[in-house]
Amino acid sequence: MKTLLALLLALPGFASAQQLTVSAAASLTDAFKEIGPKFEASKPGATVRFNFAASGVLLQQIAQGAPVDVLASADQGTMNRGAEQKLIAADTRRDFAANELVLVTPPDGTVMALRDLSQPAVRRIAVGKVASVPVGRYTQQALEGAQLWAALVPKLVFADNVRQVLDYVSRGEVEAGFVYRTDAGLAKGKVRIAMTVGGHAPVTYPVAVIADSKQAALARDFVSFLNAAESQSILARYGFAKP
Repeated sequence: MKTLLALLLALPGFASAQQLTVSAAASLTDAFKEIGPKFEASKPGATVRFNFAASGVLLQQIAQGAPVDVLASADQGTMNRGAEQKLIAADTRRDFAANELVLVTPPDGTVMALRDLSQPAVRRIAVGKVASVPVGRYTQQALEGAQLWAALVPKLVFADNVRQVLDYVSRGEVEAGFVYRTDAGLAKGKVRIAMTVGGHAPVTYPVAVIADSKQAALARDFVSFLNAAESQSILARYGFAKP
C-alpha cells in the first residue's frame, strides 16, 4: 500500500492544476477509460487520471492521504465508510450505475447452479476478498443465504479484485468464480455465465467528491458528467444498468 501511494505521489504533476484524479472500482476500468476523454473534451485544459483497484483498497489509500479528487465504488458500504470517516463531501454523493452478480465457469464447465459448487469435481472457486472487494461481499451474502458459504470456504480462492477473479476463471485455474455481468461480458468465449446470482444487496455504484480535493469544482463536474446521457450511453454499452 505504501509503495503504491509513493508511486502516486511521485508521478509528475500528479496534483497539478486542472488535473483530476479519479479512484474507481476495477469493474469500471473499460467504461471509465472511454468516459475520461469525453469529459476532457467537455473541459478544455482539464485532464483525468484514473486509479483502478478494489473499492476498499481505494478508500484505504484515500484515508492514508493519497491525492484523490473523486471516488467511484462498486458498493454502498465502501462509500458509507468514506462518509463516516468524513473523507467524502456527502452532498456530492450520487448513484450512477448498477450491475448484476453472476456465477461464471470456463467454457466447458459443468456448474449450472450454486448447489453444484459442492460437487467434488469443483475444487477451486474464485471470489473477491471479503474485507476489501465488494464482489466478495455480495458473493458471501448470496452463499450464506443459500446456506453454502461455510461448506465452501475450503475451496475458495480469494482475489484482490473482480478482474483477478475473471482472470482465474478465464485461464481455467478455478472451476468457477463470481464476477459482475459487465466483467463476464468482456471475456466472451473465455468464460460461460452459469447463472445470475440473487440473495445479496443490490449492486449499485455511488460516486462522490473527496472532501479535501484540490479540484473540487472540476470533481463536481465529473460526478455530474457520469449521469449525463453521453456517459450513461457508454456505461450501458459495457452492460451497466441505470441505478
